[in-house]
Amino acid sequence: MTQDITAPQSRRFVLVAAILASSMGFIDGSVISIAVPAIRADLGATLADAQWVSNGYLLLMSSLILLGGAAGDRFGLRNTFGLGIALFVAASIICALAPTPLVLVIARAVQGTGAAFMVPGSLAIIAKAYPREERGRAIGIWAAASSLTTIAGPVIGGFMLTALGEWSWRLVFAINLPLGLLALALLWFRVAPDRPEAGRRLDVAGAVLATLALMLIAYGLTGDGSESAPPLSHTIVWCGAGLVLAAAFLLWEARSAAPMLPLRLFGNVGFSGANGLTFALYFALGGIMFFLPMTMIGGWGESPATVSLALLPLGIALTVLSSFSGQWADRFGPGPLITLGSLIVAGAFAGLGLTAPMHAVWLAVLPCMVLLGLGMGLVVSPLSTAVMTSVEDGDTGVASGVNNAVARVAGLMAVALLGAIIAPVFEAALGSAAELPVFFGMASEGLSAEEEALRLAATNAAFATVAYVTAALSVVSAVVAWLTLERKGF
Repeated sequence: MTQDITAPQSRRFVLVAAILASSMGFIDGSVISIAVPAIRADLGATLADAQWVSNGYLLLMSSLILLGGAAGDRFGLRNTFGLGIALFVAASIICALAPTPLVLVIARAVQGTGAAFMVPGSLAIIAKAYPREERGRAIGIWAAASSLTTIAGPVIGGFMLTALGEWSWRLVFAINLPLGLLALALLWFRVAPDRPEAGRRLDVAGAVLATLALMLIAYGLTGDGSESAPPLSHTIVWCGAGLVLAAAFLLWEARSAAPMLPLRLFGNVGFSGANGLTFALYFALGGIMFFLPMTMIGGWGESPATVSLALLPLGIALTVLSSFSGQWADRFGPGPLITLGSLIVAGAFAGLGLTAPMHAVWLAVLPCMVLLGLGMGLVVSPLSTAVMTSVEDGDTGVASGVNNAVARVAGLMAVALLGAIIAPVFEAALGSAAELPVFFGMASEGLSAEEEALRLAATNAAFATVAYVTAALSVVSAVVAWLTLERKGF
């Protein structure tokens, strides 16, 4: 074994381990939305169960990711990164074997906990192992590999689900076992531990408060397993309790000597604006990417393979444009690019809503995905630039972590809140047929032609509502970007 993590002979093993770990996270994140209809059919899961399959993961990851980053400094990056991988893999195996929706949701929560320590560690350990003059190339290789898995994951998963049937959603999680074991073997046998910062303090109380607050709010919006939206009294009580804990979290962070969320950063207009638009835009993106595959597969009857191909332009356009948009942000400032990108995203979402009754995958959904990819391609790199340039050099790591956490929380809230909107819209659109045994995002057998037409119309109405809400939020993102972020020559 080498004696130092920065030794040249150990760097390539660090890079490969980081790529493998990131691939697990990106594959799970990009394929899960396509796999949800199969999970619902195979396990008999309700819409709320499906929401918790996504949110169980996002809840723990978003609330613990800042703690995970600090833990890497406190206990050593190799040790913390390896722990995150081990936890993620163990939970993935339970996910693959889950006999009930409840077991799957719990395992997804554990998986999210592992991801909270694994995701920030993947980039941090590369930065630790490589000297500054070689770091850019290493991160470029990592980013290219991550983009490849993000693009290829849904396509492979979609064709696998189509070819092998509903049970094969389990393979999406099982693939993490060989990837994770190889990453752990490289870390433990080929990479020496780095030196931890013994004096670093962890904000455990803040992490607990954040987790409980988000969990109660999500539970208030989602409920515990019904196809219908939870009663208003349920939402008020649980969301109210969550908001009280959220206030307690902010109060704790304001007084903590080592807060995981330094509130002083929000005194900067650029930083606050960047995170505000991040929440709105990633709320919109998270909502569409969760409910669109469910609508197409369970609602319209499209195959997972078809859906994965229709979504493919998003990843391709995002990957191709990101390198160029970063350079354009240096020239024009991030404000104009993010404003334009957000407006293009709004157009894509509005287009999905307008064309929903057509059920036209190639003539409607595919062009909207191209438009969405172009818009997000203009946003992602400039947004990172906006976040990094809005704070002092010593705060860039924390600022990046905060922005990452905001994006994850936005996705969590989107799935919970939009699910609470979809269910009543779907039921209202059914009208006199509301007593039929039909549910949003699930195919039904034994319906008459008239009843099937009503089900499809209700599906379209529910999804269109989501599309228009997300389009409006994207416009809000554009306005915030124009008003708060740097514009050069405007």
